[in-house]
Amino acid sequence: MLVYYESHISMEAAILREKQIKKWNRLWKIRLIETMNREWKDLWERILERY
Repeated sequence: MLVYYESHISMEAAILREKQIKKWNRLWKIRLIETMNREWKDLWERILERY
């Protein structure tokens, strides 16, 4: 289930961000998800529609 995603201008920027978030504690990650997706809905279909 996809509950959070970010778009980046380059693969390098996306990898850097992923490494940054991986170091965060669980509470910070939950807060990040809930800023974009309070109900924790599956966002996969939204991404498919964009492309």
